[in-house]
Amino acid sequence: MDILIVVDMQNDFVSGALGTQEAFDIVPYVVGRVAEGAARGEEILFTRDTHSPDYMDTQEGRHLPVPHCIRGSEGWEIIPQLQPDTVGRTVIDKPTFGSRALGEELARLNEREPVGKITLIGVCTDICVLSNALLAKAFLPEAEVVVEAACCAGVTPEAHRTALEAMKPCQITVKED
Repeated sequence: MDILIVVDMQNDFVSGALGTQEAFDIVPYVVGRVAEGAARGEEILFTRDTHSPDYMDTQEGRHLPVPHCIRGSEGWEIIPQLQPDTVGRTVIDKPTFGSRALGEELARLNEREPVGKITLIGVCTDICVLSNALLAKAFLPEAEVVVEAACCAGVTPEAHRTALEAMKPCQITVKED
């Protein structure tokens, strides 16, 4: 089985509190890749950065003092272009960059049917995509882990490129088409 993980394609990262032009620009590519994955029969999982109203009192809030992805807010929601694709699929709320729950879900899916390839797309390349790619590799070391660069955006273009380069020695395939 092949798995496609759509990382944090939420309003706050595209057009909201932490939105960037680069994140906005990848939306059509991400939407197209999800449609392609569905047509190919890939198992599609979504992650959703999820914080509580006390975000500013957390370690992350002290280091990144911009309230975002507060559970139940508009910014927390998956972007409208992808909301129909979440219906009937697993959406994993994660309180931090990497998701142990995502790793556990990958392990469960692998028990059901061996996973050959895990592809990650979404935002932010240098934070949550990187963290979850490494977690996927840790939970399923024999699966090929791929990050599709054209379907990812970092905090800055430079951070995006740096993160992609950092993943390569960790045996994560970076598809740069």
